[in-house]
Amino acid sequence: MSTKVRFAPSPTGKLHVGNVRTALTNVLHARQTGGTFLLRIDDTDLERSTKAFEDGIRTDLTWLGLVWDETFNQSDRFDKYDAAAQKLKEAGLLYPAYETSDELDRKRKIQRAQGKPPVYDRASLSLTRDQIAAYDAEGRNPHWRFKLSGKPVSWTDLIRGETTIETSSLSDPILIREDGSYLYTLPSVVDDIEAGITTIIRGEDHTTNSGAQIEIFEALGGKVPEFGHQALLVGADGGKLSKRLGTLAIGDLRESEGIEPMAILSLLAKIGTSDAIDACTDIQTLIDQFSFDKFSRAPARFDPKELKRLNARVLHELSYFDVKERLAEMGADGGEAFWHAVAPNLERLSDAKSWHTLIEGPVTPVIEEAEYIAEAAAALPEGELDGTSWEAWTGSLKEITGRKGKALFMPLRMALTGEQHGPDMSELLPLIGRDRVLERLKA
Repeated sequence: MSTKVRFAPSPTGKLHVGNVRTALTNVLHARQTGGTFLLRIDDTDLERSTKAFEDGIRTDLTWLGLVWDETFNQSDRFDKYDAAAQKLKEAGLLYPAYETSDELDRKRKIQRAQGKPPVYDRASLSLTRDQIAAYDAEGRNPHWRFKLSGKPVSWTDLIRGETTIETSSLSDPILIREDGSYLYTLPSVVDDIEAGITTIIRGEDHTTNSGAQIEIFEALGGKVPEFGHQALLVGADGGKLSKRLGTLAIGDLRESEGIEPMAILSLLAKIGTSDAIDACTDIQTLIDQFSFDKFSRAPARFDPKELKRLNARVLHELSYFDVKERLAEMGADGGEAFWHAVAPNLERLSDAKSWHTLIEGPVTPVIEEAEYIAEAAAALPEGELDGTSWEAWTGSLKEITGRKGKALFMPLRMALTGEQHGPDMSELLPLIGRDRVLERLKA
């Protein structure tokens, strides 16, 4: 059977690096195996889900190059979930439970005080008809729990290896809330069965949940897919990253930070694996290098500083034709020679705008040694300036003045650019052009 994976974000917030790492792993596995990548929008929470967040998810994935082959929304499939719930009820595997949140919380506190695991005691299964009638009379609606077998559930995890969940240590999961709305678990299993999902790849925080879901797959007569559970992201210091994920939204990294999509993918594809982190300029390289065997069980460290370093390296590898349209949009398309000159100095593509301004002007020259700069103006090579002009010019000035090193070239750079650092002057000089060079030297 051909591989089919899915990425299932909820449109209740912005897509962040943690989400994207899951999406990327699914895409890499699908593309490497010639399979299918499904984008499922998990919008059963009708109150919190918004069209704006859904559109944002699709925009971010498209910008990253994580293009889906199929897509659908869970909000269009409530009839399917209703039918599955009814099937489980008829099989005696989905039962009503009447405890309130406060009552359940008190039970858990008592269990912990007694040194027992806080597992639901299935008290609702022992309710009499009169007790149920009394709850109904007071207007108390039940939530619905799936009855676990109490047996161990085992599978060979693609990342964790042999994995066993003892369902006897778990509470029967709630599948339907008191108000009749569905939690994630049942709709996800129903959709995975009907969509023919062969492989579920997600964070290791879902490992226990997978044990319960496997029993639901079996109860509904579906084929149990493969599972792979990735170690979660942590900060560069090893601390929790979850509280900071809101500041690592993909849209913000794109719009505010100027991060390139391949910088994000390069980092997220390699952290938590045995591969070295390096800049890639195309996703095919990441596909070719992908392997579950490389994944570590240790938490994956995400460092925003590393992301910025990778971003610069990705830019340095891009050709002029890769960025021509974007440079034109920002009014910084100085041609291929311009790109070759400034690319090694860029941390963000938007930095090219300041270098374009430096070449075209206006620039405020910094002239601290007027006599030397006057000599430099007189010694400027005749004719059109080219790639050899800087070496010829500074060589001539060295003979005339006896200067060398920083004392030779820094006053020239400051007079022409106003900056102590920047692109190679041998490349900048012909871009600035003879007229502007003389204008700045005589400022």
